Amino acid sequence: MRLHLVRHARTEYNAAGRLQGWCDSPLTDDGLPQLRATAAHLADVELTAAWASPSGRTMATAREILRHHEAVRLRADDALREYSFGEWEARPEPELYGQVEPRLLFADVIAGKHPGLAGGEAADAYLARVGDAFARIGRAHPEGDVLVVSHGVTLFVYLALIGYSGGTPLGNCSVTTVEIIENRATAVQVGFLPKISVPYADAVS
Repeated sequence: MRLHLVRHARTEYNAAGRLQGWCDSPLTDDGLPQLRATAAHLADVELTAAWASPSGRTMATAREILRHHEAVRLRADDALREYSFGEWEARPEPELYGQVEPRLLFADVIAGKHPGLAGGEAADAYLARVGDAFARIGRAHPEGDVLVVSHGVTLFVYLALIGYSGGTPLGNCSVTTVEIIENRATAVQVGFLPKISVPYADAVS
């Protein structure tokens, strides 16, 4: 089995530097070229299934990718949602990161140690739901190529759960490939960003 993990396309809150976990915002126009490049990169993969977080940004990203795979039905799983920032949702990132060093915060979240931000979710419960989601996907699709569109922290958590310890960033629309053989998952490519094709007029102007 092979998982193709894609982080959602760039959103208005990404562009504005606002915290975006369970809250949502539309995809930006300037992020569409990268989304289309990612969709084209995956166009020749014979997908057998597709899953996504139910957030609007992930569903929109998945639907664009699946324009090349019309026979594949998109399914949503609540457990693939992003980490909840609780009362900090939609607020400017500096407001939180001025109080908590982000590297330490996310290290504790990924390790399952953070008690949770005010109104948010505890890291151990977060890791459990993410692990359960991917276990369900694995049981449902023991063979073939499966698309999973989710969020930056959630995808990093899954990678940590399977033993990946690298620091490669997962940019918007990045593709991470995980192979699962005899119940052993291995990250074979992390955070790959397909090249955007530049229109001829733009290339020479």
